[in-house]
Amino acid sequence: MATLSAISAKAGYCKAPTLSWKLQGSRVSARNVVSMATTRRGGLVSLRSPRFRVYAAKAETVSKVMDIVKQQLALAADVGLTAESKFADLGADSLDTVEIVMALEEEFKITVEEDNAQSITTIQEAADLIDKLVDQNPAAAAPPA
Repeated sequence: MATLSAISAKAGYCKAPTLSWKLQGSRVSARNVVSMATTRRGGLVSLRSPRFRVYAAKAETVSKVMDIVKQQLALAADVGLTAESKFADLGADSLDTVEIVMALEEEFKITVEEDNAQSITTIQEAADLIDKLVDQNPAAAAPPA
């Protein structure tokens, strides 16, 4: 009895093999596995997947986040912030981070879930999350009529 994959291969419809890599180290969990499938043309690796999406925040969102962080942490105007600036490196404690997230929610008219709020450590992460939430609910970001 022939298997389905053997029949598919003979018909020219062979599914490309799946490649998997596991991160090495002493603390590897099931969440640290990256899987990618090869495409039929040329065997190139495809990163297209409905679960794999990269958000790159708009420059204006990053700028607004920087302004809010400066205001919430009472930083001097000459303090140079970048998208990679970490809240902890700027002197923020956990309460400051909560206040930053609350100010961002108010400014962008969004709601940040607690688990997402705890994962924000940099200006870029905050801006990416904001753009993602605004994209998911564009009516919330629209100014009132």
